[in-house]
Amino acid sequence: MLAVLLVLVVAGVGFGIRVALARSQGEPQPVAPATSVAAPTEGVHKATPPGAPASGSATPAATTTGVVVDVGGQVRRRGVVRLGAGSRVVDALSAAGGPLPGADLAALNQARVLVDGELVFVPRPGEAPPAGANQPASGTGATGVPGAAGGGPPGAGAPVDLNRATAEQLDALPGVGPAIAARILEWRAQHGRFSSVDELGEVQGIGPKMLERLRALVRT
Repeated sequence: MLAVLLVLVVAGVGFGIRVALARSQGEPQPVAPATSVAAPTEGVHKATPPGAPASGSATPAATTTGVVVDVGGQVRRRGVVRLGAGSRVVDALSAAGGPLPGADLAALNQARVLVDGELVFVPRPGEAPPAGANQPASGTGATGVPGAAGGGPPGAGAPVDLNRATAEQLDALPGVGPAIAARILEWRAQHGRFSSVDELGEVQGIGPKMLERLRALVRT
């Protein structure tokens, strides 16, 4: 009988322990409130979108390149014009409103590349341009050789450009004179340009001997 009672006591104690554990596991446990962590503001930089300038930095200004030339003579609007880099004489004439009727365009190399600060002068037929006009640079000619200024006065190292020379410049050549100078200009107007010095022999009044004298004094 005592043994049975002891078993019942042990069983009751065990049952009580199980009930206590079940109650403790079923009760809700308090949860600590979430703590918000502020994002650090110092030492953190926002990502800059590609192509956008960085904050606090100035956007560099665009660099303007080109040439500034003075256009005068027989054009509709004389004055200084600004053109893009690589512009040519024909672009300067267009910026000046184009040539006037009767302008001697054969005196110009319209395909020549302009140089900053130069004077582009469109003459009348037979008119001599101002000193230094229609030259790519001071002291250089159309070929870039010092002293070889096309259309300039004849002299050592300065042959006259048959396609740009005026009547006065041709007249100054030995043995030419006003009459033959006018015929040279007439031949140039009819054929467009001289492709070689030998074509001077086709001008009336210029024979083989004169052609040989002029060969070293002119060029195309």
